[in-house]
Amino acid sequence: MRVAASILVLPLLASATLPSTPDLGKEEGRCRPQEAGPSFVVEVRGLKDRTGNLKLEVYPANDKDFLEDDNILVSAGKTFRRVEVPVPNSGTPSLCVRLPAAGTYGVSILHDRDSNRKFGWRVDGIGFAGNPKLGWSKPKVANASARAGSGPTRIAIVMNYRKGFSMRPLEGR
Repeated sequence: MRVAASILVLPLLASATLPSTPDLGKEEGRCRPQEAGPSFVVEVRGLKDRTGNLKLEVYPANDKDFLEDDNILVSAGKTFRRVEVPVPNSGTPSLCVRLPAAGTYGVSILHDRDSNRKFGWRVDGIGFAGNPKLGWSKPKVANASARAGSGPTRIAIVMNYRKGFSMRPLEGR
């Protein structure tokens, strides 16, 4: 009986440790010209430099699913969207991400300065809708979410970078 129970648990453990799939959510998240449906148009403020990529991600607006592994969310049929673009050489970056419906969503953006597709707190920058003050754990989704209407909804996210032992916006930018 114990062996049978262990065999049943193994697939669950394996699925819980699947690595993020870099292209998951991109097709669903890509905005199309002249599209009028629900979307976030995110203005990215306070970049440290013009290196690497920007990765915008949208999650369900609950703490359990916020920042959850993309494979887990998609396999459960939950909302997950991703847009990834190189940091532009100049200007204020603006990224558009399509949404399945009007409503509230958790939103994060990563300034992946070393282009390794994962967050490194010593190198990369991070920001969230609502621009919460960051501590040592992920913010509550209530502080890191935005409400989208039936068409494009503009939001601004301020990037945070490591300064000493904390993550915060850069001064004077």
